[in-house]
Amino acid sequence: MSDDSEPAENISGGVEGGGIAAEFDPATADTRTEAVVDRLGELYWQKTYGGQDAFTCLVRTILSQNTSDKASQPAHDELMGRYNSPNADLAEALAAADQPTLAETISSAGLYNQKSEVIVATAEWVLEEFGSAAAFDSFVRDGDPAAVRETLLEVRGVGPKTADCVLLFAGGQSGVFPVDTHVHRIYRRLGIAPKDANHELVREVLERELPAEKCGFGHTATIQFGREYCTARKPACLEDPEACPMADLCDQVGVYPETGEVVDPADAPEA
Repeated sequence: MSDDSEPAENISGGVEGGGIAAEFDPATADTRTEAVVDRLGELYWQKTYGGQDAFTCLVRTILSQNTSDKASQPAHDELMGRYNSPNADLAEALAAADQPTLAETISSAGLYNQKSEVIVATAEWVLEEFGSAAAFDSFVRDGDPAAVRETLLEVRGVGPKTADCVLLFAGGQSGVFPVDTHVHRIYRRLGIAPKDANHELVREVLERELPAEKCGFGHTATIQFGREYCTARKPACLEDPEACPMADLCDQVGVYPETGEVVDPADAPEA
């Protein structure tokens, strides 16, 4: 089920998403969390990220909110095709965009009216605070990561996952592990994070227990693992415990192969 290449439909930008290979030795894992991420790295890829344009990455991540990358990627492509050009500032183009037209352009991403409003407002904020998309990019790359994250979280429509994706894929900041729905589900199901942990607590656990250089590929590889093996309703272990490459490392919180039942880890009874 594994694939040697990074999928094109991935917030990291796929094979063309930038970054370099990250070397690691799985035998030196100090925690169960690190052992999980090392195994994911062997299944999929090991990359350190960075190098994407920060404003483009921010827009791309807003489009991905509450939908799959498969649905949001066409919306991103349509947006870039209509509003991006070599001699123009993308933030200026989107700040001046007709909101209904932008909404139609990104309709495949879902919640397109809301997302188009957020994108226009975010573009206006970038111009007001930084003057251009290029200046915003410099702020993300060169600024203190904690200050960048705090600034991004002040923007309407930008939550922790969006801010962390910008830090990771544009800023190239190590030690950042964005938490989406896959990551939130999987690390509670594994028993690594508390079963009732919110997204922020899961992030804190992962960033505390992993070496900084493993957080980037840990994020993208976990998403792929969630798509292929540890899905929300039909995880691979439900029918065959040995079908999952994490079988020996997982507590199966909320998964009951004997009855075929799957619940959110937060709803699982105490063991």
